[in-house]
Amino acid sequence: MEEKTVNPILKQVLELGPPLLFFVAYIYMRDQTYTIGGTEYGGFIVAAGLFVPVLLASIAALWKLTGQISRLQVVTAFMVVFFGGLTVWFNDETFFKMKTTIVYGLFATILGVGLLQGRSYLSWVLGDLMPMAEEGWMKLTSRLAAGFAVLAVANEIVWRTMSTDAWVKIETFAFPIALMIYLWAQIMTLQKYMEPEGEKPGE
Repeated sequence: MEEKTVNPILKQVLELGPPLLFFVAYIYMRDQTYTIGGTEYGGFIVAAGLFVPVLLASIAALWKLTGQISRLQVVTAFMVVFFGGLTVWFNDETFFKMKTTIVYGLFATILGVGLLQGRSYLSWVLGDLMPMAEEGWMKLTSRLAAGFAVLAVANEIVWRTMSTDAWVKIETFAFPIALMIYLWAQIMTLQKYMEPEGEKPGE
């Protein structure tokens, strides 16, 4: 199905809105205790529970507007629903914090498996958006696999050794910003492998 044109600002709001709303909800609820169905839940648990339907609604809206849903969004939605559900069911914030480790670890593993097979799954997903020689894709894939692995380890260190406040701030802002800067830096260093769209080999 061909992707529909959508306002880029609206798309950014739908993509970035859920984690920002989780952050705001947590800041507002963190010192509160809520009794639901006879069980007491801390503000973090309630914010995590609210994050699940907000994220699903955002993905559904993007699907409706663009006519497509990425594999990354599917994996993210599954992880959020699964670990968000465990968080609320067991009334334990550990599950939600571990989600980030598992998501980053899963991405690192998937990219790593592709590299062992001599393939770049990034090329398969992003090839149409960013034409690049195969050697460039392999280099970018190996570097991103390493980057995701580092973030997975970093998340484990943060949530196990720091306060929940610190984890929420780092998870919402530091990790995504670090990933974007790292990705941008890698793409800049791989410019020589970029292939101008429409250019034929040997031209």
